[in-house]
Amino acid sequence: VSREIVSLREKIIYEIAYIESALDDPEHYDLNGYNDRLTNVVKEVINRVDKLIKSSNNGILLKNGINTVIVGKPNAGKSSLLNILAKKDKAIVTDIPGTTRDIIEEQVSINGIVLNIIDTAGIRETDNVVEKIGVDKSISAIEEADFIIYVVDSSIELDNNDYSIIEKIKNKKHVCLLNKSDLTNVVSEDDIRNHINSKVISISAKEGKGINDLENEIKDLFFNGEIEDNNEVVITNIRHKDLLCKCDESLKLVLDSLSQDMPEDFYSIDLMDAYKYLGLIIGQEIEDDLVEEIFSKFCMGK
Repeated sequence: VSREIVSLREKIIYEIAYIESALDDPEHYDLNGYNDRLTNVVKEVINRVDKLIKSSNNGILLKNGINTVIVGKPNAGKSSLLNILAKKDKAIVTDIPGTTRDIIEEQVSINGIVLNIIDTAGIRETDNVVEKIGVDKSISAIEEADFIIYVVDSSIELDNNDYSIIEKIKNKKHVCLLNKSDLTNVVSEDDIRNHINSKVISISAKEGKGINDLENEIKDLFFNGEIEDNNEVVITNIRHKDLLCKCDESLKLVLDSLSQDMPEDFYSIDLMDAYKYLGLIIGQEIEDDLVEEIFSKFCMGK
């Protein structure tokens, strides 16, 4: 990352130094036609900055993990799924609906993808005060999640509790797992798709079937089917992403000024801002950079 940032800063500081030199010594440095050249340079830098910003979306997820919530009715197989993904008995599994009454958190890694998983209490209408608190926590977890794994017991007909869950997750990134494929199924993929536009995967949490399909779907949803190549420059820091966005905004202001034939000393301020934001990413200040660039590249004062 540092090498790419340094390269971008070098391009920007060269243009700033050229502008300053031309304004101070117009006899030796001609600005006629310069706007066209600078426009091309700024567009190139913007393209490279935009690529870094795009990489940050995946990079931050790879570093911090995807906040994932497992939801479904009681006894759908949510806790069994968590135990399979965690490769240990994290949650208590029984045939009694409503065993999980509070959220359970676990971080798991699937082929290099980190999931910050929350196994929620089964969502259903209930008069039990303790269970209702768990259901409310489940609903809050859905709202904050990056990704929802909706587990359906395929051996039992869909009911109003399912439709309530579907309504809550329909606008979130999600996948629907038809669990208990080892039993007689009464819920089909079409039954799910009649109510929600969802990727549907048949699994058996009890036997571990279908888990590879779930892993592939996560890669498709978040990483277009593959993790970034290790040789690619990837941003993994939220603050760095914010600074890149500010740099991008400043460079686009430069393009606006160039398109309106604004004076050079006007848009050089935005160029310097872009340079400053990139410097903050790698911890470099700007006090002496411009003077050094002018003297080294443009022979000013010699």
